[in-house]
Amino acid sequence: MSNVQFETYGPSPAHEPLAYGGFDPYSAQTLGYGVQGAYGMRTDTYGPVYGVYAGYGDQGDYGGHGDHGDHGDRGHYGDYGDYSEYEDTYRPAYELPEEAPAPVVRPRRGRRAARRHRARGAERVVDGPMRRLVPQALVVAFLAGGTTAFVAKDKAIELTVDGEPSKMHTFADDVTELLAEQGVAVGAHDVVAPAPDAALSNGDEVEVHYGRPVRLTLDGQRREVWTTARTVEAALEQLGVRAEGAYLSTSRSRRIGREGLALDVRTERAVTVMADGRARTIRTNAATVGEVVEQAGITLRGQDTTSVPHESFPRDGQTVTVLRITGRKEIRDEAIPFAVERIEDASVFKGTEVVERAGQPGLRRITYSLRTVNGVRQKPRRIRSEVVREPRTQVVKVGTKPLPTSVRSAGDLNWQGLAACESGGRADAVDSSGTYGGLYQFDTQTWRSLGGEGRPQDAPAEEQTQRAKKLYVRQGASPWPHCGGRLHG
Repeated sequence: MSNVQFETYGPSPAHEPLAYGGFDPYSAQTLGYGVQGAYGMRTDTYGPVYGVYAGYGDQGDYGGHGDHGDHGDRGHYGDYGDYSEYEDTYRPAYELPEEAPAPVVRPRRGRRAARRHRARGAERVVDGPMRRLVPQALVVAFLAGGTTAFVAKDKAIELTVDGEPSKMHTFADDVTELLAEQGVAVGAHDVVAPAPDAALSNGDEVEVHYGRPVRLTLDGQRREVWTTARTVEAALEQLGVRAEGAYLSTSRSRRIGREGLALDVRTERAVTVMADGRARTIRTNAATVGEVVEQAGITLRGQDTTSVPHESFPRDGQTVTVLRITGRKEIRDEAIPFAVERIEDASVFKGTEVVERAGQPGLRRITYSLRTVNGVRQKPRRIRSEVVREPRTQVVKVGTKPLPTSVRSAGDLNWQGLAACESGGRADAVDSSGTYGGLYQFDTQTWRSLGGEGRPQDAPAEEQTQRAKKLYVRQGASPWPHCGGRLHG
């Protein structure tokens, strides 16, 4: 009968002392730090509790052990002690102090048990190290895979922000993530290359150019533009402005800050100036036509001027003509006609108008400019006007009284007054033209239509008055427009 249940084993062949090339995997140094400890430092004293007892009791005589394979005579076992007398002496290695291992008690065993012990030892030699190496290999493989993925995600990138380069490592997938990671904010006028949604690869270069506002006045035209250039010269090139021969309000090398700047640019232009029968073409970046004329070596005197406003901006290809002007001022007086006011009067016969108040013309004084331009006389130009005297309105009475039906009824009129007005009261009076004659200045045709013969100035005064009354009955005082009013005076 086997007594294997009482067996305890010493170190396996794989755990031989260091002197033989082995190590103790159960030492505190190996368990705590993963470092092979010396065999002599082993603190694991574990063994089956039933293999270590306080006393063996009365076991009889084992007989002598020979070598490892020969147990010799067993004798008989005798009585074993009570199990309750044994205690569990196992403690974890980290709870026990480092001390020399307790001696291992090996009870005698039979041949079958010895063979079984040797088989188990060989199994431990092969199986023990492999069981420990497999988990370690898995951990190494896992760490190696994670490290490979970690290295694959990491990228070396060169980021240049507004001309300032910096090198870095990043796990960002695209440009947008990189800029967010670095705290670089971009606006609508900023330029990012490559595009913000471009994917990143190891060794890529990313550039950010900030936009700058430029309040540009180009050849007199004002506008606001944006540029990513950092100097005035680079901005002009980026905006396509021809800077050769141009006037700049600031230095070409001046740096443009993020806040921008105001820039006045006048490009070089070809302008032709016509003066004194000669044409002069010059290239200039002048701001006004006056400056162009001066640069052409032409002097303006007196009233001389140019065909375009002196302060206007000269355009490329423009022709400016110099006007040589001579002139003087002339003052003229002009009459202002008076108005006529007509008032109806029932005491005056119809057809008769009597001037109640004579009108008087006004007087206006006008100043004219008389000029010659390049030798050609111009139309007078009125430059000033003032009223010296206001006109006086003329008042005329217009008769509404019915005309007399017979010559006798016209006898009450003032015929003597009419004759004095028309002829000075002389019956033979003749006007300077010889057309009108007599007291009432008849023309020959009218005189004969009234029944007269010959010339009116040759007839007696009584006949002339009689025929004047007959004419009045027909037409009223209208035949005497200037003196007819005397009839009622």
